[in-house]
Formats: sequence, C-alpha cells, structure tokens
Amino acid sequence: MMENFFTEFLQGLRQTGPIEFIAVIAGILSVWFSRKENILVYPIGLINTIFYTYLSVKGSLFGEASVNLYYTAMSIYGWYMWSRIDNKQQHTLKITGSSGKEWGQQLLFFAAFYISIFAALHFIKKGFSQEVIPWADALASATAFTGMWLMAKKKVESWYWWIATNICSIPLYFVKHYTFTSVYYFILLIMAFGGLAAWQKKAKLSLHEA
Repeated sequence: MMENFFTEFLQGLRQTGPIEFIAVIAGILSVWFSRKENILVYPIGLINTIFYTYLSVKGSLFGEASVNLYYTAMSIYGWYMWSRIDNKQQHTLKITGSSGKEWGQQLLFFAAFYISIFAALHFIKKGFSQEVIPWADALASATAFTGMWLMAKKKVESWYWWIATNICSIPLYFVKHYTFTSVYYFILLIMAFGGLAAWQKKAKLSLHEA
C-alpha cells in the first residue's frame, strides 16, 4: 500500500505544471509573511489565489474555487486593514485574541458558509459534475472562509481555522491528483502551528502594553 502511495506521489509530482508550482511557492511565502505579521502576505497571496482559482475550476473543486475568489477579495480588504496607520505613524490593527462573543460569531460564520457551500455543491454534483465531494469540499472551504476573515482582523484564532483547512485539504487535493498541492497543504499545516504560537506570543505582548 505504501509503495502504491509513493508511486502515485512521484507520478503526481512529475505531472505538476508551472501554474501549480508557482501557486504553491507563492502560498508558502504568503503564510511565512503572515506569521511574521508582514504586509507582503497580501500581494504575494494574490498570486496564489488567482492561480488556484484557475486550477480549482479545472479540477472540479468548485468549493475551493469559491474560496480562492473570496481570498482574492479578502486579500485586498486585508491589505487595506493592515496598512492603516494612526497619527503617530503606527499601525492601528494589532494581533488580539477573540472574546467568547467573537467565538460565537466565528462559529455562526462557519456554519452559514458550510451549509450554503454544501447545498450548492450537492446541486452541482447531481446535475453537472460527479467529481465533486460536497461534504469535504464544503468543510475545507468554510474553514478557509472563516480563517481568512479573521486573518484580516489579526485574530489569533485565524490559525485554528487554517489548521482545520489544511487538514481537510491534504486528502482532498490528493484524491483529485494534485499531489504537489496536497504536499503544499501539509507544509502549510506545519507552518500554521508555528504561526499560531507566534501570534499567541504577540497577542500577550500587546495585552501587556495596552
């Protein structure tokens, strides 16, 4: 079984096209910059999201395509939010944790998108594309929608949602034969744990300085 896995893995890597390769590299750099709280997360992230929108549509990953379209819009919004400065030329948006009320809002946000995406993908699978996996695609998409929304607000909890997204996306892309992208999400999963630790530390420092 492991031999078949590695055979398919190597074959998938050989089939990786330049668009997927560039998208993966841009995505890794984007996550690295987000961990560092560097605004380059957004312009570099736009390369990743635009390329993956194309790849997702091509691979019948319509939920992921909607995620990347959303990423593109939220990258522009996040770029604006992270760029804002006050009269002292300091950034107005700081890394913070979520209150109980904000956690409730996040869960409602996630649930609303999951139900909507699942329903849409179920319809697409029934009438247009049998390759769609509604529950898995919707789960990966809804967690990503939530994570991107919270990232723009510099919420520590965004990393929890990114971790969930990466866990869902690893097998999802592998079964769609985007092996390099599957490995990419595994790398992002590891990086997400590092990002969570870094942002938790910064949130504590911001709390003490307040």
